[in-house]
Amino acid sequence: MTTGRIYLDHNATAPLIAAARAAMLDALDAGGNASSVHETGRRARARIEQARAHVAAMVGARSGDVSFTSGGTEANNHIIQSAARQEGALVVSSIEHPSVLEAASEAARAAGRELRLIPCDRDGLIRPEALQQILEAEPCPPALVSVMLANNETGVIQPIAELARLAHAAGAPMHSDAAQAAGRIPVAMAELGVDYLSLSAHKMGGPHGAGAVITGCGAALHPLLFGGGQERKLRPGTENLAGIAGFGAAAEQVEARLGEMNRIKGLREELEKRIQALDAQILVLGGGADRLPNTSLLARPGLKAETIVMALDLDGAAISAGAACSSGKTGAGHVPQAMGYGDDAARAAFRVSLGPENSLEDIARFADILAPIIERMTKNRTGRMAA
Repeated sequence: MTTGRIYLDHNATAPLIAAARAAMLDALDAGGNASSVHETGRRARARIEQARAHVAAMVGARSGDVSFTSGGTEANNHIIQSAARQEGALVVSSIEHPSVLEAASEAARAAGRELRLIPCDRDGLIRPEALQQILEAEPCPPALVSVMLANNETGVIQPIAELARLAHAAGAPMHSDAAQAAGRIPVAMAELGVDYLSLSAHKMGGPHGAGAVITGCGAALHPLLFGGGQERKLRPGTENLAGIAGFGAAAEQVEARLGEMNRIKGLREELEKRIQALDAQILVLGGGADRLPNTSLLARPGLKAETIVMALDLDGAAISAGAACSSGKTGAGHVPQAMGYGDDAARAAFRVSLGPENSLEDIARFADILAPIIERMTKNRTGRMAA
């Protein structure tokens, strides 16, 4: 990241850690196609299998249950499109990442399935009773229930283990998108009780272009592509050797990153205290729920998040207006709306997400930069309303 700037957008992408960069450069220098049987190919294969073991260990899975993808979006699409081949509705939460919501909508349309959205409460929490109500109304077991482990905008952590228990009792498999959670809270397949887990390397200090689908014991997954035997014939094509090596190295460092999270949570609490002191109308969306220690979704109703983000960028601070995948779009975000906020607050929501590189000095500087921006925008809005 550029020297002197404050980077507070780790949920969009975390800076590449040194271990991942070293592993990638080593793999690039070594080269090789992991499908080749000669020594260079075998060494490439060994790098991939070592990375697979590290990713599996990070979530308490077996190496053979890890299939590498190009990222979290592909992982989510693979799981959902595979599930849509089965009878029954696709049941997903109303606050999912677009790679789940849009994939489920398209898969349901193409397969002639119903799409059910699980509502959240005011704090962005998917309550078990909300899922239970949907399950009880279904004429047959759903093809899939999908609820993210932690929301990418609010950071709210969902009760996945209880939701998975309800899904299984209704005869449905359970998927959880853990892209934002991995590296910020402990993630264990067995404790979550899910059948499918999706991961993204660049959210946890790994490279862009690498992700994974983790399947539980006995969980079915169908290929979307054909023409090769790579990744247990689930994703044919020559593997992204450098990306996978970097992903494995980042996964190996997750325990150390988790050790930083108490400090980061303290920084987030200080940040929210300072920002709310700037204006009594600033809200912390999801503040009443258990959240990722690094994530804060804030809103000053009546102001435009895009304008705040641009002003901060000009003054040397990087954040997002809601989800980074929505960059370039205007309008109210679907997550605040699903939480019951009106357009006035939903259009104002901006996300600050911290990482191990951040310090108390960053928080103080950010608050100092934001203060005159909020004051100026509020005065301008008041003036327009008076006119």
